[in-house]
Amino acid sequence: MRLIHVNADTFIQSVEQGKTYILRIINAALNDELFFAVANHTLTVVEIDAVYTKPFTTPAIMITPGQTTTVLLTADNPGSTGVFVMAARPYLTSVFPFDNSTTIGYLQYTTKLNGSSSKPLSLPANLPAMEDTPFATRFTNGLRSLASADYPCNVPQTIDKRVVTTISLNLQDCPENQTCKGYLNRRFYASMSNQSFVRPSISILESHYRNLGGHYTSDFPDNPPHIYNYTGVDPVAENMNTEFGTRVLQVEFGTKLEMVLQDTNLLNPENHPIHVHGHNFFIVGRGFGNFDAAKDTKGYNLVDPPERNTVGVPVGGWAAIRINADNPGVWFIHCHLEEHTSWGLAMGFIVKSGKDPTQSLLPPPNDLPVC
Repeated sequence: MRLIHVNADTFIQSVEQGKTYILRIINAALNDELFFAVANHTLTVVEIDAVYTKPFTTPAIMITPGQTTTVLLTADNPGSTGVFVMAARPYLTSVFPFDNSTTIGYLQYTTKLNGSSSKPLSLPANLPAMEDTPFATRFTNGLRSLASADYPCNVPQTIDKRVVTTISLNLQDCPENQTCKGYLNRRFYASMSNQSFVRPSISILESHYRNLGGHYTSDFPDNPPHIYNYTGVDPVAENMNTEFGTRVLQVEFGTKLEMVLQDTNLLNPENHPIHVHGHNFFIVGRGFGNFDAAKDTKGYNLVDPPERNTVGVPVGGWAAIRINADNPGVWFIHCHLEEHTSWGLAMGFIVKSGKDPTQSLLPPPNDLPVC
């Protein structure tokens, strides 16, 4: 086994044999979903995105940007050296260039301290390979809400509205007399239901609250404007130009909303982590291929689905989430891969005020800065 010298900033977590530790893992990367594992140790998942889960053991986890996962680790395997590599590396579903490096730290048993500054370099055998979609799928499917008397799972059993939204990476024709950095003189963009989000010059929240006109429209499509084989087309030849604008999805307070997020293979199918501001949601279904309402809704989990604020939409597949729209205001729904958000893979989401003052959007503070 090769050894390396540990730098001063290398993370080392000391543990005592026989004790159990809580690890709260946060993916703070901008553009990488990550696998994480500790060599020769299993992890017990107990919480995701600040919501308790039914505990289950796993050799590793997959975590998208913005997600949090809390695991229990029992220091029950000191081995001969008492030092084990903790490692994280990207979960790869993209054809675009990416940082394929692996970050490591160390788990070190205090009973085996020997004063050496050299540590094993070998990566954990239980760390999934970068393209291990089957592991990512098994791990995600293992997540369940606690759904107990003390921690109920308040998933909507029925819905008032279903919105099916395609998620795409796009190539946009370059304007005449311009040269674009991209593919075949086209620009890279991204979209939700063929709408590439444009941030207006004034806050959508302020525009909504003050009833100012002309800064957004509330006509985000309930269904994709173009019906096609979302996961089975020529990724470049069938690539559609996006429409640019500030369309938002607007619902009444208390709406039981189902949103089906459908990946496409335009340009490249990818596992997209979609984040909803202002609300948690329940992931009631996931699958590969094209969503089929008549068939796939029969397999929904309406008993103990995981509750999150960020969902990884499977590569070449779909995820169905249900939201209790009970937080009035203007919210952002977007891909947590920062590059995709900057290309327009986002949308606005408005929950209108309810009848009760406690269900209404609060006024801006008196000291709100003027832009």
